This record gives sequence, structure tokens and C-alpha cells, in this order.
Amino acid sequence: MDRSNTVAAIIVAAGEGVRMGTAQRKQYAMLGNRPVLAHTLSAFERCDAVDEIFLVIPEGDHELCRKEIVTPLKPQKAVHLVSGGPTRQASVFNGLKTTDGRFDLVTIHDGVRPLVRIEQVAQSVSVAGKYGGCIPAVHATDTVKRVDEQDRVVSTLNRAMIRMAQTPQTFYYRLILAAHMAAQEKDYAGTDDAELVELCGEVVKVIPGDSQNIKITTPEDLKIAEALLNRKSERIPRSLLRS
Repeated sequence: MDRSNTVAAIIVAAGEGVRMGTAQRKQYAMLGNRPVLAHTLSAFERCDAVDEIFLVIPEGDHELCRKEIVTPLKPQKAVHLVSGGPTRQASVFNGLKTTDGRFDLVTIHDGVRPLVRIEQVAQSVSVAGKYGGCIPAVHATDTVKRVDEQDRVVSTLNRAMIRMAQTPQTFYYRLILAAHMAAQEKDYAGTDDAELVELCGEVVKVIPGDSQNIKITTPEDLKIAEALLNRKSERIPRSLLRS
């Protein structure tokens, strides 16, 4: 990887988590012996490809997040807390603005994807440095149908050409900032950051994703993550596990 590029990680964790059906926001739910968001932050803290971290959280959670998430981790890198916006897209834009253009690349990750591998982050950064933009994605395993407004099947898509996008999504700063600004001007809401870059006519390179890099949205997702985490811990010698 070309370390002449400086890299900021923007971890987006400003959502309310309403689909969890609990009063507690999903990013603070316990996964193993630490909150979900702490697992996510730890991966980027330990990744040598990342220089600084910008943690985008609900506006009123700064004290809580500093006390419960950041301080116990004892990070060696700078971790900046940023207030999120009303949507994920607005929260990412707040993070981009806060970096103040000091970095060549930004890698944007969902805070509730706690099982992201350090190697996946590093690969995303490396490939984005060559192509301008990079996302991880997994192959679709189900048959994909396109339907009309009345939920009638219009066509069956070629599954071999379908990918399910994940994060981290990494881009040159000037590219992703311009994409977000263009979306604002058009009042356009995308489903991920790559979509905004695509709309600007730029190429986004896809690399293999990881089936274990799940996004925690429901209580069932949390149970799956717990099982995956336990299985992962069993494969790692306890002497190498960080507390």
C-alpha cells in the first residue's frame, strides 16, 4: 500500500436503531464483553492503513461515547467525535467536513458492522489509492427479482452480475466530497456513498466482501454476531487476545 497517502476513517454511528426494538441504541448494545461500537472502533485503531478516526455519533452522546467507548480502548490514534445529522448521508457529510481536507483518502464504515477484518480495511484503502474508489461486496446467493409498483415480477436479474455492497467504502477525499456536494445540490438521497460517486460518472472498484462483516440492525443480527465472535475467539490463542 502507498503510505504516501494519508487516511482518515469515518465511522458512522449516529442512527437511532429503531429496528432493534429497544430503548438502547444498537451501537451501544453489548457484544461479548464490550459495546458493538467499541469492536468497530478497535478494528480501525489497530489497522496500520488508518491515520486518524472520526466517530460520527448522535449529538447528545459525546460524553457517553468518550467514557464508554473511546477511553476504555486507550487508542494510540486521534479519535475525533463528530455530531451526526438527520440521515446517514448527512452524518457522513459532517464527518467529511470535520476532516477539513487534511487527508488524501477517507474510508467510511458503518459503526454497527463490528466484525470487519483489519485486512479488509487495509485492502479497501490500497485499492482506492489506485482506482479512486473501492467497496467490498459479496455475491448474491438468492435469486433476485425486479418488480413494479404493484409488486409484480418484471424480470429476473442475472445473479452472477449482482453484488451486495458492504463497508468500509474508501475514496479519495476530493472525490467523495464532490459527490456529496453534488447530491446535496440535486437533493438526492443515495443508499450508500458509492452510489453518489457513481452518479458523478466515476469508477468504483469492487473487491470481495466478507460474509461475516454483517450489519447489526435487529436483535437477531446481534445474536448472529455473538455466535460469529465466539467462533472467532475460539480460533485465536487466548494469549493473543486483547482485553
